[in-house]
Amino acid sequence: MLLRTGIFGGSFNPIHSGHIAIGEYFHRSGILDEVWFVVSPQNPLKTSEVSLNAEERLQACREVLKDYPYLTVSDIEFELPRPSYMAQTLKSLQERYPDRQFSLIIGGDNLAHFERWKDYRQILDNYDILVYPRPGSPNIVPENWKRVRLFEDATLMDISSTQIREQQKLARGQQAN
Repeated sequence: MLLRTGIFGGSFNPIHSGHIAIGEYFHRSGILDEVWFVVSPQNPLKTSEVSLNAEERLQACREVLKDYPYLTVSDIEFELPRPSYMAQTLKSLQERYPDRQFSLIIGGDNLAHFERWKDYRQILDNYDILVYPRPGSPNIVPENWKRVRLFEDATLMDISSTQIREQQKLARGQQAN
């Protein structure tokens, strides 16, 4: 029997409790046996984002997830050409780990612009896509995307890495005064 493995990709700049809650949701619900957090060293859709160093983000994810045996950090995109494209990542993972059935985990915010992803059709045709709803996102799955499942019953979390970075910036500004 194949291990059901969720691929949760992102910059994780920084990783936060919302990311962990999403991984736990899919594991505890019995949908997935494990969730791999795939840290992207260079996300092509976030080229203007000021990021922590890729290695620092990878190490932070490892530190935060060390106590969750079913939540694992993957550095596969550090070995692939940059920028990272999820279609290539999934293909590489499938070749390396034929004992797993991979599903892609995305947030509703990513669903809204999924058609901008490189080779998105390849992902739609070959992998189940598990969508965690996001506040303020349309969270609508096109009818012809048969392998995409929106988990409308999931608890909405109003937290994002962008908010955390903004709060950190404000705190640094207040300390300087």
